[in-house]
Amino acid sequence: MDFNLNKEQELLRDGLGKFLATRYDLEKSRTAAKIGPGWQPEIWRGLADELGILGAAFPESVGGIGGGPVEIMVIAEELGRALAIEPFIDTVVVAGGLLQRTSHPAATALLERIAEGNAIVALASTEPDTGDHAVSTRAVRDGDQWVITGDKIVVTAAPLATHLLIAARTSGEADDAQGVSLFLTEFDPADPPPGLAVHCYRTIDDRRGADLTFDGLRLPAAALLAEGAAPSLAQARDEGAAAVCAEAVGGMRKVLSDTVEYSKQRQQFGQPIGTFQVLQHRMVDMYMELEQSVAAVYLAVLNLEAEPQIRSRAVSAAKATIGRAARFIGQNAVQLHGGMGMTEELAIGHYFKRLTALQYEFGSTDEHLTRYAKLTRP
Repeated sequence: MDFNLNKEQELLRDGLGKFLATRYDLEKSRTAAKIGPGWQPEIWRGLADELGILGAAFPESVGGIGGGPVEIMVIAEELGRALAIEPFIDTVVVAGGLLQRTSHPAATALLERIAEGNAIVALASTEPDTGDHAVSTRAVRDGDQWVITGDKIVVTAAPLATHLLIAARTSGEADDAQGVSLFLTEFDPADPPPGLAVHCYRTIDDRRGADLTFDGLRLPAAALLAEGAAPSLAQARDEGAAAVCAEAVGGMRKVLSDTVEYSKQRQQFGQPIGTFQVLQHRMVDMYMELEQSVAAVYLAVLNLEAEPQIRSRAVSAAKATIGRAARFIGQNAVQLHGGMGMTEELAIGHYFKRLTALQYEFGSTDEHLTRYAKLTRP
């Protein structure tokens, strides 16, 4: 395996890094997250128009640049380093991957709009009290319409979305891998159609999410995007998990760097706390956790196009590794900063909250440890 970025990937990383360093202000981002719209539309527009990275993994035929998993990793890591709140993973990675794996004309048109920065797409898949991603939401055909009934929870980016991808069952039971279909509909969270109730909220890491209740939502027959969508949904979750792991690496790099710098400036007993050997050992342990995470992310990213069992095993290994590292690095960074570590004024507290939330996105650390054990069982 080649762990070195090629020239184009290095340019992508450097260009995005410079854009975020000069344009992405943390205080402005937090204001937008807490009392504003939940994101910065001008940043999203810049990612599309100035950098062209919203189509990073899309084919050139829909306005993309024809990249792949490595390009997504590079972008996600830089966004994580900047603590960006824009819905790149939800829209480009997860929804974009699902749309690319269908042949529906509406999917092609929507991919073009995503690449142009004119569409935000959220996947409504997770349900309450269902394990192993079971789908109990039902879609029943009624003449030339589909009627959808069920509940979805923690639909990240839904309050920002212009479109919804809905996983619903058209046949079989809730835990049956067959019979899961994917529906596409336009969406306005401020004005949902009859049969859809939307409860929006801000998550602990200052992102936006929503719980959706479908009570007889009617969609036209053309809204059916794909049948037999369970394998595609499983792949999308793995792709999302790998991207979240790359984002976490970017965040952990920033947290470790800030902690080391703080330890050089903070004085105690007349000398910088960074001269204390016990704290040096703590920061070395943080560095080792980070390096293990980097290796695990490379393993996952380079296996995203492998057969499902190999892909899922590599992703679960990365997610479990990242979960442990994010917890260790985040907690130790806060401790080394003392009481300042959790203040609104200091970036560390905001990164800590994001690193905590990342441990549970696309499956918790425990869930991925369990899946890894099943996939490696003889």
